[in-house]
Amino acid sequence: MQQIKELPACPVETTLMLIGDKWKVLILRDLLPGTKRFGELKKSIGSVSQKVLTAQLRDMEEKGLVNRQVYAEVPPRVEYSLTDLGKSLKPILDAMWTWGKATKHRTARPNKKVCAPAHTRAGARLR
Repeated sequence: MQQIKELPACPVETTLMLIGDKWKVLILRDLLPGTKRFGELKKSIGSVSQKVLTAQLRDMEEKGLVNRQVYAEVPPRVEYSLTDLGKSLKPILDAMWTWGKATKHRTARPNKKVCAPAHTRAGARLR
């Protein structure tokens, strides 16, 4: 884990320093249920490029949020999981989900289709 030499005085800045990126938050969301391989993460996140996902995962590993397990197999297998520090961010993601859901319902126009929760969509996993 990378030791950050100087942390901001503001705790919000410290949090943003660790997860203040769209892709990092989505990576956390998708790893909260458990371990995933690179391809599974890329597929679940969607429009992120392989280069960007790789860079984000490396940064999160250096900061102690993600574990990277490499298996000596052919073809190589790499799995990612959250560290205890990464798992400790769950309440933050839960609060973001709650706020986003409430805001979405409050600001959605009546004629616009509002997406159903993930667990009610056909074939979707419960998060």
